[in-house]
This record gives sequence, structure tokens and C-alpha cells, in this order.
Amino acid sequence: MEEHLSSSDTVSPLQEFINSIPLFNGLPPAIAKKATAHIVTRTHPANRVILLENDWGGSVYFVLAGWAKIRTYNMDGKEVTLNILGKGELFGEMAALDEVPRSTDVITLTPTMIGSIPAQDFVQLVNTEPLAGVRLAQLMAKRLRQVNRRLRLRESDSQSRVADTILFLAEGQGKVRQQGTEIPNLPHRELSSLSGLARETVTRVLTRLEKKGLIIRDHDMMYIPDVAALEKIIA
Repeated sequence: MEEHLSSSDTVSPLQEFINSIPLFNGLPPAIAKKATAHIVTRTHPANRVILLENDWGGSVYFVLAGWAKIRTYNMDGKEVTLNILGKGELFGEMAALDEVPRSTDVITLTPTMIGSIPAQDFVQLVNTEPLAGVRLAQLMAKRLRQVNRRLRLRESDSQSRVADTILFLAEGQGKVRQQGTEIPNLPHRELSSLSGLARETVTRVLTRLEKKGLIIRDHDMMYIPDVAALEKIIA
């Protein structure tokens, strides 16, 4: 289903969209509305391909609800999950900025609502509004730090790697709840791909962490009662 957002709506979905996306927070209202004047939203079921590697980038996308993964393949043809995106995060910005084909696939993990704006609107915003450029640079820096951390842990034990994957998700999409920091309880195959471990190994480590009280799994969600305690077990 496709929907065009309008700033003239009684309850403004446009303003709600702007407020939910970190890139737009703090921008002058007139600038934010101009940049998002051509927003289109679509709802997608789980396991729907949103973007494919080598596609040309005509739009930049934002997750409004649900979860999606960024995927590529290694030299052996094995799927590798690079990141999990949740509400407020954007993707497709690299192809818009450097005008080359997309470098990864993006696939929904759950029923997901995606908003998109034309690539030229995004580029114009970054070129003309310094704060938007700073926010984008901060996003890139955060992603680079996460990649560097995960690369350093590739030689660590399985417990450290699974714990770091959970903390990686908490840093990107964690929400503080009464039970602890909440993250999506992803299928073990996704955690396996993120951590670079066999799915069976991930299952054993999760069971161990749960017995230690470091995580709580509840249907679609996982809770981290004490993030600092989970960080301490990383070797």
C-alpha cells in the first residue's frame, strides 16, 4: 500500500515523520518540510526485498515502523547480515550521494513501513543545510565504529561475539523498558549472520546468557536487564 504524506492533514503525518527521523530533528521547520515534500510511504510484509545490490539509487529510505536488514554475500556465496535497521534509521543514502549502484540488499524482517524521498531532495538538503550534513556525518561515524568493533571481536570466543552482537543491536535500536533495554528477538539465523558464528553455537550461547540472567527472551522481544553486566563478559 502506498500513501503520500501531506502537511495539510489535520493530524500531520508529515510532522510525525519528521519528528521520528534523527536526520531531521532540529532542522528549521521550513527546511524540513521542503526536504520531505515528496515523501511516499509503503507498507511491506516480512521478507520483502526493498533494495537489491547493483540497483541505481533514485530514492533515500527511512524505516517508520518494523525492522529490516542490510545483507550482502561473502566470496563463498554465504549471506552476511551487515546491520539491522529499526524505526528512524535511513538507508540508500550512499548511492544517492556518490551516484553509483547500491552495494547491498535491504530486506524486511517484520511487517515494515518505509518512507522514501527522492535522492535529489536528500542531496539538496545535505548540500544546503549544515546541520543535516553534520547529522549524516555522525551516522556514518557511528556505523564505522560499530564495524571496527565487530572486526576486532572476530577472534574472540563465541560468548563475547554473541554478547557484542546483542549490544550492537541495543546501541542501534535499544529502548529502555521496565524489564531492561528492549531489542528485537531476532531469529537465530540472523544473529548467526551478524556474529559470524554457526546458528547452533548462537543458540547455545543465548541459552547460557539467559540462564545467567543477562538476557530475557519474550516472544518477539529480548530484554537486557543490565547492559553494563553484559558488557563485562566480553573478553
